[in-house]
Amino acid sequence: MLKNETLRNETVEKIYKKIGENVKKYREKKGLSQLELALKMGFKSISLISQAELYKNKRHFNVEHLAKIAYILNIEIEKLFEGVNEIIQEEKNKN
Repeated sequence: MLKNETLRNETVEKIYKKIGENVKKYREKKGLSQLELALKMGFKSISLISQAELYKNKRHFNVEHLAKIAYILNIEIEKLFEGVNEIIQEEKNKN
């Protein structure tokens, strides 16, 4: 029988939260407000940014958002994934 190799929803949510925390950290390091980042990304309000940074209402950044954020903040996209491998490894250790 094949073992289930899927991440649990709880783990995926931890990943989204971690990515949101990283976006906030690097946004603040660059001195940008949520509104400034949102406008640079082509949005008219901070709704997505504020909710995705906190993973509120299950809103999260997609790959396009992360690519734009990395470009705007002039950072490597990998920085937005810091800590994600540890979350995945935790999941593997539970199985």
